[in-house]
Amino acid sequence: MSQIKAVLNVIGRDQKGVVARFATFVAENQINILDIEQQVVNGEFIMDMLVDLAEMSLSLDELITKLLELGVEIDMQVRVTLHDQRRRKRVGVLVTKEAHCLEQMIADWKSSQYRGDIVCVLGNHPDLEPIATEAGLPFAYMSSKDKPAHFKWIQEQLKTHDVDLIALARYMQIVPEDMVQNFQHRIINIHPSLLPYFPGAKPYHQAWERGVRVTGCTAHFVTEDLDEGPTILQDVFHIDVGTDTAEDVREKGQLLEGAVLSNAVKMYLDEKLVVVDGKVVFRPGLSRFLDHTE
Repeated sequence: MSQIKAVLNVIGRDQKGVVARFATFVAENQINILDIEQQVVNGEFIMDMLVDLAEMSLSLDELITKLLELGVEIDMQVRVTLHDQRRRKRVGVLVTKEAHCLEQMIADWKSSQYRGDIVCVLGNHPDLEPIATEAGLPFAYMSSKDKPAHFKWIQEQLKTHDVDLIALARYMQIVPEDMVQNFQHRIINIHPSLLPYFPGAKPYHQAWERGVRVTGCTAHFVTEDLDEGPTILQDVFHIDVGTDTAEDVREKGQLLEGAVLSNAVKMYLDEKLVVVDGKVVFRPGLSRFLDHTE
């Protein structure tokens, strides 16, 4: 009999007997466990379980209902996803004029490094249209001088393209609160400093003026608080104080920004990220489950 694979995700405050409760439940209903990953981070329990439903003794609707009831009973968030019905996530990229982050994302997507697809490039200037067009991507822009109108248009475009994740590829606008709420923990920004140091405008120039010897860039989830969202990835470079100009520092930073942003997007698409108590936790991820062929 061929397998019918599903992934069971459980997240909540750690407590005794969680694994046993779910393992007993699936065993009692003739469900076979194929693989399991679990960890506890800052008192938060995270479990991903790959199961085979081929011989289960209840319907799929009953399975989902009973698992959700079990989750409520022990105050855990539970999600069940059929392995073969996982839709490739759709990424929308927001840009202004700088091309390096968009170019890196397109290169990684084209080389099949994403478990998802870039589906649109949206901006507030027309400058990067040739790059998107060459990649075969829909491009549209609207001036951001009228910010309410611009962001209303942005959200309409995102809805039209059915976007799951937004990447701010040096998009030089502050995302409004309602958009942040609509895409909670689904907007990734690249900031040109090692946050929490040098938030706000011209961070490379701030680092150069302060004479720091190491700075870098940060990929983070966007929240209502500017440049204070949960950090996903950071990378660093050295400043040769007294020799490097402010422009040298900026150029060094740009060499990292595209890679850091694109790697953060990859990790999101691989489902390796979960936000717990305002911090990004790296979990073993579902990549291995998604590739499970045995």
